[in-house]
Amino acid sequence: MSFPLWIKKRAPKEEILQEMKHLLRSLSLHTVCEEARCPNIGECFAKKTATFMILGNRCTRNCRFCAVEKGNPLPLDFSQPENVGRAVNRLDLKYVVITSVTRDDLPDGGASQFTRTIKEIRRIDKDGIRIEILIPDFKGSLSSLKAVIGAKPDVLNHNLETVPRLYRAVRPKADYSRSLELLRRSKEMNSGIYTKSGLMVGLGESFGEVVEVMKDLREIGCDILTIGQYLRPSPEHLEVKEFVEPRKFKKYEKIGRSLGFSCVAASPFVRSSYQAKEALEKIKGEHHQANGAR
Repeated sequence: MSFPLWIKKRAPKEEILQEMKHLLRSLSLHTVCEEARCPNIGECFAKKTATFMILGNRCTRNCRFCAVEKGNPLPLDFSQPENVGRAVNRLDLKYVVITSVTRDDLPDGGASQFTRTIKEIRRIDKDGIRIEILIPDFKGSLSSLKAVIGAKPDVLNHNLETVPRLYRAVRPKADYSRSLELLRRSKEMNSGIYTKSGLMVGLGESFGEVVEVMKDLREIGCDILTIGQYLRPSPEHLEVKEFVEPRKFKKYEKIGRSLGFSCVAASPFVRSSYQAKEALEKIKGEHHQANGAR
């Protein structure tokens, strides 16, 4: 299947990539930007932003869309939270996104490493830095979820990725209902935290199936939704069934807003962490205007 014009993007400048990579490697840090081969890496690295990936760079699951390395993970690096804090300080970040591989081998799924990392960033700047975490499902562990919620991130993101019918093919070790429940429980534990989820399209889903997932997310109070085009990382990964036209993304965005999402980002190159800072600022700005009008 040939790439349509709207899916082409200019290659990032090598000097920009190398500058950021040097900083990250000097602190033994990984980013999902690199590990997942994100098409927006040049744009984000040029702005000196990145999505930090903790808990190593090897995932214990075998999702067939993802480029992150699979296999037996290495032991936890307990200096990692401090190193993330150093990177945040050096880059002078005001919005930080932290994600991870899935670590089913750990009793808490890595929740304690998330909490340590959040606390380290808060130690640098207690109030000024906004923190978004993109978490795995922790195998449904409420104690792990409670731990990360207790660290008070500003945004909790957990991606559903695709429609229920395709889970067995796309996310064979994940469970749609379990992921929805995680997002629902997050709101119950702290209603002040914004919840967020993301979907890929182009895997064989129908328009109606995507809309049903959007409705499911709104029923459990999800605030922010991202929808982007699935791009095949390698011949070993799932094939692209459809390159979704930009006008269809516009339809998803319009429907999402009508359903009550505070923010919907939908376009071919949208990824779950793409322009995350701008999304939260938009929501807070709208809330401020609404409150001022009362």
